[in-house]
This record gives sequence, C-alpha cells and structure tokens, in this order.
Amino acid sequence: MALLSNLVSNVPAVMLLKSLVPGFADPHAGWLLLAMASTLAGNLTITGSVANLIVAETARPEVRLGFRDFLRVGVPVTAATLLVGWGWLAWVP
Repeated sequence: MALLSNLVSNVPAVMLLKSLVPGFADPHAGWLLLAMASTLAGNLTITGSVANLIVAETARPEVRLGFRDFLRVGVPVTAATLLVGWGWLAWVP
C-alpha cells in the first residue's frame, strides 16, 4: 500500500484496492488497515503527499529539500509508523 500510494497517490490507490477489501476475512479490519497505510504512506517521499510539496516549496528560500534528502528520513519514519500502526490495529479489538 505504501508503495502504491506513492506511485499513484493515496486516494487513487484506495480506489484501486477498494474492491478487494470485501473479500478479506475481516473487511472491517481491512478497511482500517487500508486507511492507516494509505495515510501514513504519504511520509515516504516528498511527492507522497501534497502537504509535503507545500512545505518543501515554502521552505525553498531557507533550505533546499531534495527527493533524496526527504527519502533518507521518509523511509525509516514510514516503516516505523506503519509497524506501530499495524501493531496497534492488531492489539485493539
């Protein structure tokens, strides 16, 4: 989900995968996982969220924030938050 959300953006990714969720063993949990993953996936790359682009453009006079610079932080942040989110969804009934 994280990769697909960064490839086509989170809303189109959810639209592409929405037909699969009713076939899951627990569709409610599937929707929660899909919502969590598509939201947190925006932290992966600078293009993963419009908010990231807005901040990067606004900060441009002060600092140059490149794709690799963002990715260096985005990968561990996204991995950690997805892991915590998955654990939370598995723990909370």
